[in-house]
Amino acid sequence: MDGLNTGYAALLLEQYLENPAAVPPEWRAVFENPPPELLATQPGLARLLERNGVNGHPAAPAPAVDDELVGGVAAAMALVKAFRTHGHLAARLDPLGSEPPGDPALEPERLVPRLTPELQARIPASVLRLNVPGETLADALPHLRETYCGTIAYETEHLSDHEERVWLRHAIESGRYRQPLTGEERVALLERLSRVEGMEHYLRRAFLGQKQFSIEGVDVMVPMLDEAIELAAGAGAHEVVVGMAHRGRLNVLAHVVGRPYETILREFEGERTIDAVVASDEGGTGDVKYHLGAAGTRATAAGEITVTLAANPSHLEAVDPVVEGRARAEQTDRSTPDGYHDPTVALPVLIHGDASFAGQGEVAETLNLEGLTGYSTGGTLHLIANNQVGFTTDPEDGRSTRYSSDLAKGFDIPIIHVNADDPEAAISAIRLAHAYRWRFSHDIVVDLVGYRRYGHNEQDEPAYTQPLLTAAIAAHPTVREQFAARLVREGTLTQEQVDELAAEVAAELKAAHERLKQTFGVEPPAREQPLPRSTGAVVHTAVDAARLRALNEQLLRVPDWFTPHPKLMKQLERRRWTIENGGIDWGQAEALAFGSLLVEGIPIRITGQDTERGTFAHRHAVLHDVKTGGTFTPMQHLDGAAASFEIFNSPLSEYACVGFEYGYSAAAPEALVLWEAQFGDFVNGAQIVIDQFISAGLSKWGETSRLTLLLPHGYEGNGPEHSSARLERFLQLAAQENIRIANCTTAAQYFHLVRRQALDATARPLVVMTPKGLLRMKQASSTLDDLAFGEFRPLLDDADADRERTTRLLLCSGKVYYDIAGHERRGEAEGVAVARLEQLYPFPVEQAAALLRGYPNLRELVWVQEEPQNMGPYRAIRHRLEEAKPDDVPLLYVGRPWRASPSEGYPTAHLREQDRIVRAALG
Repeated sequence: MDGLNTGYAALLLEQYLENPAAVPPEWRAVFENPPPELLATQPGLARLLERNGVNGHPAAPAPAVDDELVGGVAAAMALVKAFRTHGHLAARLDPLGSEPPGDPALEPERLVPRLTPELQARIPASVLRLNVPGETLADALPHLRETYCGTIAYETEHLSDHEERVWLRHAIESGRYRQPLTGEERVALLERLSRVEGMEHYLRRAFLGQKQFSIEGVDVMVPMLDEAIELAAGAGAHEVVVGMAHRGRLNVLAHVVGRPYETILREFEGERTIDAVVASDEGGTGDVKYHLGAAGTRATAAGEITVTLAANPSHLEAVDPVVEGRARAEQTDRSTPDGYHDPTVALPVLIHGDASFAGQGEVAETLNLEGLTGYSTGGTLHLIANNQVGFTTDPEDGRSTRYSSDLAKGFDIPIIHVNADDPEAAISAIRLAHAYRWRFSHDIVVDLVGYRRYGHNEQDEPAYTQPLLTAAIAAHPTVREQFAARLVREGTLTQEQVDELAAEVAAELKAAHERLKQTFGVEPPAREQPLPRSTGAVVHTAVDAARLRALNEQLLRVPDWFTPHPKLMKQLERRRWTIENGGIDWGQAEALAFGSLLVEGIPIRITGQDTERGTFAHRHAVLHDVKTGGTFTPMQHLDGAAASFEIFNSPLSEYACVGFEYGYSAAAPEALVLWEAQFGDFVNGAQIVIDQFISAGLSKWGETSRLTLLLPHGYEGNGPEHSSARLERFLQLAAQENIRIANCTTAAQYFHLVRRQALDATARPLVVMTPKGLLRMKQASSTLDDLAFGEFRPLLDDADADRERTTRLLLCSGKVYYDIAGHERRGEAEGVAVARLEQLYPFPVEQAAALLRGYPNLRELVWVQEEPQNMGPYRAIRHRLEEAKPDDVPLLYVGRPWRASPSEGYPTAHLREQDRIVRAALG
């Protein structure tokens, strides 16, 4: 018992009181009958036994309990929780002054017990873990109410991460990011608001009736973006990537991106005089002024930073994943093996509408990318330009939630609501948002609650559908007017100085307009060389056989500490045999194409649905350790590789994921970016991205990319959906050499196509109808010589045809070729040759004409396809076939008849129809 540790004894005593048998017998004896000499030498133990009433010692009397105070503390804790959780319900968020709904839990005297002023004064603030000033609840409550129920409010208590909740409570209640602006900062803020408002006023006067989608009502959005850019630059960012729809876009172009007033005014003048615009050298159609993208360089206290505003279509929120992809590309070091990701390099900012944030499914798909390894951008600043109306639809008709921002709660994203008429609160919201993003690398939403001063556009009359709201807005002073009046009242500025600020903006815009008018009718200066039109340049895609052998071996290497699945490795190791003896299948050809590009310094990013393995288990680019579950990617460990290889399984999304990869590829033109669908028909979910960005981006915005879509396609009895990648839709969108479309039938063709896509100086999106059954078909495999000495051929002739005796030429594309070539009737069909169209767009006009000239006795040209006649390639390429054939040779069609659904649902019906098509084709 020498040197007895009283703390240890107390722990044992606690166990003894709970269960005497739980402590050693010798200690039980001490507690039940302590030796007097022990108590004399161990006063701590004596006090411990006395306090707990052990062994006949009377327990020390407990202090009297103040039931009112204890109840008051419990009520006070509930009150604090209510302010943190529901304070936003009592916040003054509406600039138009509507009464907030409130919540009974926020009223102290409605709690039990009633928190009267007297009781509040007895409750120490320290026991409530508050971060606002005040010694007691009575002192702290006004600060708490102003913090959570003022012109800025917060929704953060739904977050599942304890550290984030605690950090946000302290950041919010301490006022760390809501410090008052200095007098100089307030004057600068007023100057900014004067520019924002002044531009809108000038455009409305000068171009009466033209659409400008005014920012008025959420004017403070521009100073908020200014602050976000300044903070991002200070944190080391090199670029801020912004995505937004039309509302306020012209103001952002001028004042955030830095586009000259003359450039924007020219767009307005272009609607009145052809002299103000110049046709595109590309033959492009252009786009309306409020869809155009731009990039500019801004000076900040930390140095220069690039600000990019992504081009976007009218589809609200469609640009969201495009911005995320652009930001990810900027954040990725593609000189490292796996594409090192540094989210501090770029800040993505998405400006949403209140109706579209709640209504467009694209928002949820994009939010879901936030925490995924292959898609994270280290946190996005989401800014909702909340007009409190969608076109003519009231909020109660447009969403089932109280706030338009409520969707974000499901993704563990904090939300800051702020009144758009309090510019200082709006700036503080951005400061808090930036600090949170910097600290936790997560998304955050700022809901800027404002209004729309005019209709959906300047040609609209909003009073037809929202008469009361429109009247309230008409009587409401602008944020600039309110802020200016405040500065005059405080003595920071005089009314004359305020008026002078507004006059300077108007004069500057008028002078810019006059300078623009002087250029009308003047020959424009020479512009930069446009993008080359031709996509048919010869690209050397063959790779030396020795290099391919070396790459093949390196792709089969695994480290000693890694244990791959033995059955899988046995399959992969067969590639050592096939590279020497033939039989290189699709997966091996793709791996060699990727590997050869990496050692040539071409970065590759491939994502999609089950892409690491491949839907049909043909790729296996990522190996899994059967003992540890860890992964190893051989492609990231090639000798001499000078570029990154990124590969990720995507979420089960098409719209956001394809949009993301489009944005990445547009921002990384040197990289080969691929997206793979689980089945080709899944790409239907991304149709808006295909229509508005991939196919039309070049024509509308002069923007293109190397984005490659891998879409499994082919009729194999899997039903209407999993048969067709809707090839006809891509062909319908193909014009002006905007995209490339291919349907390869051999592994070597795919090898050369992939390499051509990466190496061609003319970047265009590529759509590949990839196979399913052909992935391992012996007849579709290739040899080493095919890769080392071949090239991609848009047309493949029938190598076995007797051209003099051929009278019927079958021309087809894709898997149906093997149905024809392997059919039991093929050997009986004399005078029939079968050729393959491998590149559907741009159509190989010259090669097709040369092919047909090679059959001098041709009597029939037959187009054969698996798809129905109203689908597939036939209707899109028929005119090309007519042009290529001799006039006296008829063009016939063989395939499925016109159908509403792509194929049969029953395998037996499919087999019967495939057989009918082939027999009809062979004649």
